[in-house]
Amino acid sequence: MTENSPASNGRLDLSVLIPVYNEVDNVEPLHDELDTVLRPGPSSYELIFVNDGSTDGTAARLEAIQRRDPEHVRVALLRRNCGQTAALSAALDLARGEVLIPIDGDRQNDPADIPRLLEALKAGYDVVSGWRKDRKDALLSRKIPSRIANRLVARLSGVPLHDFGCTLKAYRRRVLEGVRLYGEMHRFIPIFAAWQGARVTELVVNHRPRTAGKTKYGLGRTFNVVLDLILIRFLQRYGQRPLHFFGRFGLWSFGLSVFCFLAMLYFKYIFPWFNFWGVKLPRKDFVETPLPSLTVMFFLAGVVSILLGIQSELVMRTYYEAQGKTTYLLGEIRQGTQPDQRDP
Repeated sequence: MTENSPASNGRLDLSVLIPVYNEVDNVEPLHDELDTVLRPGPSSYELIFVNDGSTDGTAARLEAIQRRDPEHVRVALLRRNCGQTAALSAALDLARGEVLIPIDGDRQNDPADIPRLLEALKAGYDVVSGWRKDRKDALLSRKIPSRIANRLVARLSGVPLHDFGCTLKAYRRRVLEGVRLYGEMHRFIPIFAAWQGARVTELVVNHRPRTAGKTKYGLGRTFNVVLDLILIRFLQRYGQRPLHFFGRFGLWSFGLSVFCFLAMLYFKYIFPWFNFWGVKLPRKDFVETPLPSLTVMFFLAGVVSILLGIQSELVMRTYYEAQGKTTYLLGEIRQGTQPDQRDP
């Protein structure tokens, strides 16, 4: 076993996570590039390829690579196409490295940037996010929607990154422990990490044009990102107190219901006519207005919102108490003469 070959058991220095889908012409050159970059270094590492239900022979090509480099390559084959986030989640579950680096399987990310990401981690950061400043993609279908989405995400999340969609990132393992990914949320990991107190920075990385295979991304994913952003914004503000969100909406609905009911009484017993620019119009009964329907609608919406908030509170408390999670983030405890360090 060589100096930087993975140990049969225990942790490694570095895990490179590579979800792939129909990249039969890219996986072998990518492995060769990663091997060239990482093998001369002092760190023990592993390359985890996750085949996301490919139908073009990618699985067979990965198996051949694993047989040729069994010391460093691990291959996971998903039974069907589950999406990039799910494939990356599978790679995270398999990873043994103290540092985790996801990278795209289409070779547009440059493996030569990995040492620079590691140097940034050594400077004290917990997350180093790649920034494809000079992106080699189509302007209208990829670059412009990406810029709009990135600015929106940065503004709403409070995490000032330029490129949330860049897969090439570096994480300390403790930042991702217990993380479960759904939807398109792999791109929002730096946001979750920052909310947990992690130190996040950004590094300009090389982005290369695709030379083989076809892109799997389109404008439709932009809408998915926006929906996921709404979810994480809700989790940030109301994840531990969902009744405050749903209850506030319910109270406003109750208030509007009462207002509509009082307006009904006003039109029924007080308001004799409507004077508009000196023209008197005959009085109409309140049943000829939408007020009765609005009163019932707002009242029922308020009841449903309050009940939904109570149900969400029960789910939230079950989540925390069943897993022994705390609602606070402990940094360190100082007592005696030595601080008792606790990772955030």
